[in-house]
Amino acid sequence: MSQIETRLAELGVTLPDAPAPAANYVPYVVSGNMVYVSGQVSMAEGALVTGKLGVDMDVESGAVAARACAISLLAQLKAATGGDIDRLKRVVKLVGFVNSTPEFGDQPKVINGASDFLVEALGDKGRHARSAVSAASLPFGVAVEIEAIFEIA
Repeated sequence: MSQIETRLAELGVTLPDAPAPAANYVPYVVSGNMVYVSGQVSMAEGALVTGKLGVDMDVESGAVAARACAISLLAQLKAATGGDIDRLKRVVKLVGFVNSTPEFGDQPKVINGASDFLVEALGDKGRHARSAVSAASLPFGVAVEIEAIFEIA
């Protein structure tokens, strides 16, 4: 087991198989030493996590959904590295989309669910630049979608 997967296991996390794309795109692109991962939607126990922040979800539930997106991002990274996720040098950037009402203003707190998890799991390699934005709706009614850029060895 890799060092990263050992740390994830300590946190009670096992990476799932990388989710397949839902449309005509690839789940990731490797270009040089960079991995660009397509947006990963919030899923838990094989089911979509749906809802709209400011209507039927609170910040804490949204943060849990964002954490689930981060786990899917790492699963895609593992696939992109041929199973050798320890090639990760750092998380470069996250772009998080939060399905929320126009009045909801805590998108950063929701995306913290992903950011906090990545730092907890990866240490300094998990520190990253980030955007957290509102979306009027997201595919399949999911609560959160996050894309990422990783640097690998």
